[in-house]
Amino acid sequence: MKEKRSFRRCGCTTVVFALGMLTGRSLGKRSAARGGADAPGSHSRRIVHHASEAIISADENNVILMANPAAANMFGTTVRDMEGSPLARFIQAADRDASTPTGYFHLSSGRAGRRATDYAVTGIRAGGELFQIEGSIASVEQDGKNIYTAILRDVSHRHLVQQKLERSRDQLRQLSAALQTIREEERAHIARELHDDLGQILASLRMDLALLQQAAGNPPDNMRLMQGMEENLLTAIISLRRIATNLRPRALDEGGLFFALHGLRNDFVERHGIPCALYADEAELRLDDAASTAIFRIVQEALTNIARHANATRVTMNLYRINDELLITIRDDGRGIQAEDMEKAQSLGLIGMRERVWAMNGDITVSSDDPPGTRIDIVLPVKGHTV
Repeated sequence: MKEKRSFRRCGCTTVVFALGMLTGRSLGKRSAARGGADAPGSHSRRIVHHASEAIISADENNVILMANPAAANMFGTTVRDMEGSPLARFIQAADRDASTPTGYFHLSSGRAGRRATDYAVTGIRAGGELFQIEGSIASVEQDGKNIYTAILRDVSHRHLVQQKLERSRDQLRQLSAALQTIREEERAHIARELHDDLGQILASLRMDLALLQQAAGNPPDNMRLMQGMEENLLTAIISLRRIATNLRPRALDEGGLFFALHGLRNDFVERHGIPCALYADEAELRLDDAASTAIFRIVQEALTNIARHANATRVTMNLYRINDELLITIRDDGRGIQAEDMEKAQSLGLIGMRERVWAMNGDITVSSDDPPGTRIDIVLPVKGHTV
């Protein structure tokens, strides 16, 4: 997310004063001819001299004519040293063949701020250190020649903070991806334990109970008790399978993503009674475990959100691959998601989906569809994930 930039109002007024200073000589001459003092020029020079922002003026040959103390302080030198020096000594030209100062503030240097004349350029301190600057430039004609005046702001500290924030975001996303991986591994381990150990024990108990029921001479009371035990065992087995499937669907390991998604769709329809259509090609969904798991969890979370919040009567899911990208579209005809819903801190489902998509360097868009409903569009690069 780009940082919003704000500028103080004095920035605009100082440009005017700087230009006024440059024309102050002619005004002063007129005033002197009338017997007055050079008041306009002196006043403009004082304003520029005491301005908190760096101000420099240069001629058409890229020679610095004027620099205020703030500019000298920014570049680590003196006003006397700056005046008369080439502009290239303190600012890197955006265009190599910059014939005038405007070439130092060009589109290739990058836009900054809200004004059309604000650009991001690179400054050069007296010791050779490069640093980031935001600058605005304007020109005024004096004695038939253009004089260029620029206001400069040192934003190197802000860029450093932005870089640290970006590194922190990257580290947090890497941590999130690692935690997701660990979570999936734990889920898979628990699911295997439940299915292989506890599931087999329950199945064995049910078989023993069936043999016991077939034995002759069982009193009616014992038969009723054993029938109740069988029903409880069957309920426990069904619950165990459901829990294990929620932790890690066996279809994902045994049949791949295509069959796991079909199982997810069937379970969604059976549990919530909402018709759901799945359009996908098995050959396009032959992906490695990491990508298959991430996509399955994304779709699972989307269906969970629809069941909880959408009040939908129909859901459509499309998954298809174009070159090295998998395109996923999930649509429902429910109430439609609101912009504020996507920014809520409690929207953990959407946050989880985004983190999984971003972990794969993909893009996700969630929008209110027309007619009413919600549409989720996901683009995932799957190069290197195909099997």
